[in-house]
Amino acid sequence: MKKIRWGVLSTAKIGRSKVIPALQTSAHNEVVAICSRDTQSARKVADELGITRAYGSYEELLADPQIDAIYNPLPNHLHVDWSIKALQAGKHVLCEKPIGLNAADAQRLLDASRAYPQLKMMEAFMYRFHPRWQAAKALIDSGRIGKLLSLHSHFSYNNREPQNIRNSAAMGGGALMDVGCYCISLSRWLFNAEPTQVIGKITPYEDYEVDCLVSGILEFAQGSATFTASTKIEPQQYMEASGEKGSILLPIPFNPIGDSATEIHIKHNGENEIITIDECDHYREMGDSFALSILNDQPVLTPLEDGIANMRVIDAVFESAAKGQWISV
Repeated sequence: MKKIRWGVLSTAKIGRSKVIPALQTSAHNEVVAICSRDTQSARKVADELGITRAYGSYEELLADPQIDAIYNPLPNHLHVDWSIKALQAGKHVLCEKPIGLNAADAQRLLDASRAYPQLKMMEAFMYRFHPRWQAAKALIDSGRIGKLLSLHSHFSYNNREPQNIRNSAAMGGGALMDVGCYCISLSRWLFNAEPTQVIGKITPYEDYEVDCLVSGILEFAQGSATFTASTKIEPQQYMEASGEKGSILLPIPFNPIGDSATEIHIKHNGENEIITIDECDHYREMGDSFALSILNDQPVLTPLEDGIANMRVIDAVFESAAKGQWISV
């Protein structure tokens, strides 16, 4: 079976540690090239990961005719411009989340992509490809916990590195962009709707120019979603969905250990149930899903339109935190 040949745009850690190994062990993909702004750095990583070709510039990688698709894990402020360049070079593009710096930035990418209808473009929200999340959504959609009324999600870790891109405002860092985007994405997905209004609160941290602790409420026609995201507190993550007849809890919902079993905890009519999901790597599932979209000319699971809708909510949370009031979406 034909495999999609990948080039990786930079030696970013998420690529080295998660996405490249997943693609290399997937059914429909192979990683054939990687690049860096420094040839030696690219060659070192290529040798470590068993990648044949290494390039000393992004432009060289995009010019390689033996690459079908580009994985873009660059800092957030470079997502749109380099994804557009990849499309212009005739490559399909899988771009890390969030898709841009704001909704207007992401719209530039959507507008540019319309000139290349033969190419697939997808935002890399890997959690949606995990069978546990798909099972949880199916349970909610089927009414297992009754009408969905409330969601709460929490995603935090502790990063005090001054030079880390997540602590740079110019590069699109901060808690809301890095991890809060997941909380917003899952809320929209599970409610099958867009929020009507949001309110956000950012707690300032001395010596940091980015938001380090942010909480928000998203109001939907059917119910509400609350979240907390932070890059400066104890690592923790969970999602709980509550309905009229029960609730669903996902422990470690966003980055479970690859190829490990996961659980869905259900409370229903006063009884507890645990559903175990078989071993899975959601990065591998994402890679194969994207490859099949290319090979079979099918729509991607997380298209740019969804990414822009997510960015609109992120923009509204930032605006709300700045103004101290509810913002309509």
